[in-house]
Amino acid sequence: MKIGLFFGSFNPIHIGHLIIANTMACNSDLDQVWFIVSPQNPFKKNKSLLHEFDRYTLVEKAIADNFKLKVNDVEFHLPKPSYTIDTLAVISEKNPGHEFILIMGEDNLVQFENWKNYEKILEYYQLYVYPRPETAEHNFKNHPKVKFIDAPLLDISATFIRNSLKEGKSIKYMVTEEVEEYIRWKKLYQ
Repeated sequence: MKIGLFFGSFNPIHIGHLIIANTMACNSDLDQVWFIVSPQNPFKKNKSLLHEFDRYTLVEKAIADNFKLKVNDVEFHLPKPSYTIDTLAVISEKNPGHEFILIMGEDNLVQFENWKNYEKILEYYQLYVYPRPETAEHNFKNHPKVKFIDAPLLDISATFIRNSLKEGKSIKYMVTEEVEEYIRWKKLYQ
C-alpha cells in the first residue's frame, strides 16, 4: 500500500488540513493518508499547544467518516522534539509492506535544508508537495524525489481559530462540526 504521511501539530485540525489530505488521498496515486500528530515540532514554540491526546482525538473525530484517512500516534512514543527522519525510520520498520510518501506544503521546502538529515529523507522517501500562497524560492523545484500535487490554495490558520475561540467568536465552517463540538465540550483553547 502507498501511504502519504501528513505531519503536523493539528492544533486544531481544520478544514484546510482535511481538504489537503483528501485531495492527496483521492487525486494522487496514494491509497491512504495518515495524519501524524506531532507532540512537539522542533521549529515551533510549545506555549499554545494543546495536549497531544486531545489533538489526536480531534483528528479522529474530523476523519471518522473517511476510510482513506487515518491518524497515527507514532511520535507520542519517540523522544521530543520529534524529527521527521526518526519518525520515518520507525514507521517504515513497523510497516514493512507499505511505501511511505512525505506530504508537505511548499512553504516547508523553503526551510527543508534545515531539517535533520534532509538528504536521507530525499534518499529514501518521495515528497508530495501541495502549493502554499506566496511561497519563497527554494532549491527543490526540479528534484526527482519531489512531486508537486495540484491542490486548492487555502490559507486557514489554526492560530486564527484558537484566537477566535479565546474571543468567543464563531469557528463554524473552519473545523468540522464534530471537532467544534469536542472543543466546546472540553472548553479547549478558551
